[in-house]
Amino acid sequence: MPSFDVVSEVDFHEVTNAVDQANRELQTRFDFRGVEAKFERNDDVVRVTAEAEIQLDQMIDILRQKFVKRSIDPKVMDIGDEEHIGKLLHKNIKIQQGVESLLAKKIVKMIKDKKMKVQAAIQGDKVRVTGKKRDDLQQVMGMLKEEDLEVPLQYNNFRD
Repeated sequence: MPSFDVVSEVDFHEVTNAVDQANRELQTRFDFRGVEAKFERNDDVVRVTAEAEIQLDQMIDILRQKFVKRSIDPKVMDIGDEEHIGKLLHKNIKIQQGVESLLAKKIVKMIKDKKMKVQAAIQGDKVRVTGKKRDDLQQVMGMLKEEDLEVPLQYNNFRD
């Protein structure tokens, strides 16, 4: 029986490249000259450091642009609260990966509500969709692409 997985994955090598490009842009921008501002990546968190709140907002916009250029959906950015340490401000941006259980349940419910001839099952941080026909699976993919979900979804592990 044909099947595919609904996942939300991020290529962290591309995230590193986007952070490096954003740091290079900070060095060339006139409004950041002489300002202590930088991006740092640790595992799935990007830490943004600047001296003023407006600079933090500009830096997040820069990072968002670099993500788009690197084919990373900006929806994966979960911007945390602002921290004030000394004269510097920090924001942690968590990179979301995987389909959380609430979103997985929502996806399964959406598929069942459409009364399509497929079965959807939650398997860890992904949703496996199986059906008798490839066309039914492609309809499910199209329906999920039209929905406005809070994380970007990819469809992989397609089997006939």
